[in-house]
Amino acid sequence: MSQEKNSKQDNEQTKYHDESLEPVSPYTIMAKLFAHVSKAVVDRFGEEGREAVREGVRTFGEERGRDIARRAAADGQPNDIENYLTHYDMGRSDLFEYETQYHPMEIEQNFTKCAFGDQWKKDGMEEYGILYCQMIDPAIAKGYNPNFEVVHDDYLLREGNCHFRFQMKNPAESKTKDTENK
Repeated sequence: MSQEKNSKQDNEQTKYHDESLEPVSPYTIMAKLFAHVSKAVVDRFGEEGREAVREGVRTFGEERGRDIARRAAADGQPNDIENYLTHYDMGRSDLFEYETQYHPMEIEQNFTKCAFGDQWKKDGMEEYGILYCQMIDPAIAKGYNPNFEVVHDDYLLREGNCHFRFQMKNPAESKTKDTENK
């Protein structure tokens, strides 16, 4: 009888577990913040607001890319394709699932789980999250090295996975002045 009682209590606790009472990751908080700010800007300013959000993400991304290049330089490494992910600025937790393949002059990544995208989907905020997704990785790559480009042809928010191809153009010119001077 005590085993039945414990089982019933466990079921009731599971049944009434409120996820919103648990601490959340910084990724969750940032995803929610971005979506709500973006929604307010788009609601108020329409397409101009949408473009303003994209521009803000672009400048933020380029700044992050320059910081990644500085991190590589501080480690005595050029800001080439080989040093991009090893000096990347954002750690990956188990809230992200992805595969990375290295090809000559290209890094290919496929994400099947993303803390940001998963949160935007959960909240029904895909329309605003995609503004981040469309801009951030190309901007980071450009800030890291002006010859680094990103083809982002699938989005978790639309196709269910994010597929990236990070490509270095003009490899002979791939080092920026910052790394050449160090």
